[in-house]
Amino acid sequence: MTTGIKDLQPVRLEQALAARGLTKGQLATLVGVAASTVTKWCKGDQAPEVNTFERLALVLNVQPEWLTRAALKPVSAPLYRSNASALKAGRAKLHARTEWLQEIAVLLGDYVDYPELKLPEREFRDPEQIGNADIEAAAEECRNLWQLGRGPIQNLALAAEGAGIIVAREETEISAIEGLSSWSPHLERPVVLLSADKGNAFRGRFDLAHEIGHLILHKHMTRADDRDRYNQMESQAHRFAGALLLPAETFAREVRVPRNLDNLLILKQRWGVSVAAMMMRLHALGLLSDEEKLSLFKRRSARWGAKAEPGDDKWAVEAPRLLRRTVELLISERILPAEGIPRHLGFSSLDVERLCGLRANYFDAPGEVVELATLRSTNVTRSPAPRENGGSAGVVSLAAFNKRRNG
Repeated sequence: MTTGIKDLQPVRLEQALAARGLTKGQLATLVGVAASTVTKWCKGDQAPEVNTFERLALVLNVQPEWLTRAALKPVSAPLYRSNASALKAGRAKLHARTEWLQEIAVLLGDYVDYPELKLPEREFRDPEQIGNADIEAAAEECRNLWQLGRGPIQNLALAAEGAGIIVAREETEISAIEGLSSWSPHLERPVVLLSADKGNAFRGRFDLAHEIGHLILHKHMTRADDRDRYNQMESQAHRFAGALLLPAETFAREVRVPRNLDNLLILKQRWGVSVAAMMMRLHALGLLSDEEKLSLFKRRSARWGAKAEPGDDKWAVEAPRLLRRTVELLISERILPAEGIPRHLGFSSLDVERLCGLRANYFDAPGEVVELATLRSTNVTRSPAPRENGGSAGVVSLAAFNKRRNG
């Protein structure tokens, strides 16, 4: 190996390439080296010189020190909310963004206690084991755990975060993938990354409910590469989403007869669910026959088109709050200075703003604080909370955190 920045972590470089949607050849051109050199960096066979290393970090828009940190254990293989046209590069990009989401949550979690994880436990090992009754029961248990009652869910993102799920929503520029969910080995909780590209609150709520279904029903299953198995798991997550958002007894009681588009359009604003999703739910409950469902979808397409519905703009997209309010809390309590947070996390200000749901240019002028996460105690007069390695639950420096995590 040649001399240079020997601490460069190849896995970090590969992750950054995927997150930025760059090929090794494109990165080589931007940095000003041969493509074979980047390949050697990624294999750990060669180290960049200091000046080249600085250009590398600049091009990838990450903190130079981040490229030298030992990588965290990866999240579980993501379960994608996608269609068949999703490209391999797009999947890799969102997988890498999910790894970044995990890392941000881990580093911020050293200062705060996130809400306790509350998800129904299921031990299914194969989608063939899951019946419709199992899905309905899981959705009902989820509502009970989250104390949501049997009526419309006013804010599903807030409910999910209150139950300990790490949620992020960002514009991905990959329209074929609407969301993905994974389990974090470090956080021992799930992370969900949702696409904000379509800007439709009704679709966004359903996408999140869909991912929650994957997290509960398919936690112990590997990602499905077989098309039939994939479609089966997607269908099960769809049914769960419908059951969570539209509980059978309550929703069915409100649906007027005849079940037509106009009557469903009224319920759309009450339940926060699209007419199309309500039609699918009615069919799943046996309240629409195959012929009736097909007829309603044809009428919907003729009146409104295939993608949009009246009233799509009446609900605001649900913005995740947990990580945003954690950042705000750390700044308000003067645990970390605003301008130092991206450097502490290792990412650009833009990446932190997007993954934490902060407004643009937030770190130039932070806004007001509304608490959600609970700050760890740093008062020496109180007994420190125990941690897994026996240390105290106080605020630590990045260097100390890395030493403790990698030691």
